[in-house]
Amino acid sequence: MTTHGTRTTDALTDALLDRFLGELRALAPVAVWAHGSLGGGDYQEGRSDLDLIAVLEEPVGPGTAWNVAKVHARLRTDPLAPKLHCTYLTDATTADPERRHLTWAHSHLFRRTVTPVTRRELHTFGRVLYGQTPGELLPPVSDRQLADFVVRDQRDFLRPAVDKARLWTQDVWVDYGLVTFARAKVTLRDGSLISKREALDLLPGLGAPVEVVEDVVRRRYGQEGGPVDAGWPGRRAELTRGYLGGAIDDLVTSYT
Repeated sequence: MTTHGTRTTDALTDALLDRFLGELRALAPVAVWAHGSLGGGDYQEGRSDLDLIAVLEEPVGPGTAWNVAKVHARLRTDPLAPKLHCTYLTDATTADPERRHLTWAHSHLFRRTVTPVTRRELHTFGRVLYGQTPGELLPPVSDRQLADFVVRDQRDFLRPAVDKARLWTQDVWVDYGLVTFARAKVTLRDGSLISKREALDLLPGLGAPVEVVEDVVRRRYGQEGGPVDAGWPGRRAELTRGYLGGAIDDLVTSYT
């Protein structure tokens, strides 16, 4: 398999990508792309997910699903393997944004869509690890399609989650909620996509609680210090929920 664009500055990541591309030979991919942090330049080895898309030539049936599971099972001893997530499209199914595609993530198989945000990421800064480019296989995403999806995601997914207090003592929800909101704000303002680092830099100016943003930055970038008292997760949850509830409501109202 001829590859290009696979080198990063992180040895463990490079080794896993090489192994993964080698294992994919049996599935004869048309293309393999990276998006998310790896594509956007804010990748943190050991902390960031490896978000990949593989486009296959043949239809994805039960046999393909079994082979995909075997590919990922053979990688399971790699220390970064739990971070590697890949959605499998075919050349014939790339155009449908509502179609749910076979996906390996969080150590199991399921189906999910390739969202307008992911599609725009691929067109804007997607990394070609093998084969054809996103521009050759994926239809473009209009600004209206992108904005409609972003608002719908904030309104129908993130806003109801804010009301579920038990979620927000978890790092993953605090990080996801704040970063996703800041990104949505920028996308609706000018149609652009920003990195997690850029989102974190913007959040204090958007009224987000500074101590919570600083907590996210410390954890994401391996910095020392910050709150250590036992009550911090609960207080952080209250601050995050108190901010996001009204902020999301205002964002949705201003768009509609």
